[in-house]
Amino acid sequence: MAKEIDQEEEKITRAPLPRGRELIGIIEQRYGGNKMKVTCLDGKERLGRVPGRLKRKLWLRPGDVIIIEPWEFDNNKGEILLKYKPSQITWLKKNGYLEKESEEF
Repeated sequence: MAKEIDQEEEKITRAPLPRGRELIGIIEQRYGGNKMKVTCLDGKERLGRVPGRLKRKLWLRPGDVIIIEPWEFDNNKGEILLKYKPSQITWLKKNGYLEKESEEF
């Protein structure tokens, strides 16, 4: 009985926040390979790319909340660095980093 209660309660853990040039974004559409359209919280749409070192570890779908770092020479493209877990998304919403109305999770 105690195991069932523990599984139902979702742990809310602190989420890593963007540092430096990094931004929080939401995947809108996958283009194939390791490229996808990402809408960032600064209002811009960027072409996101998963770097080779994370290609096999980071499985992404439309609607996932991620951290993206824009390229220095082209601000319309960027590297995807991290995918947030559902408990981390809850923490971000609770602390005001994500808008609760626009996100549907």
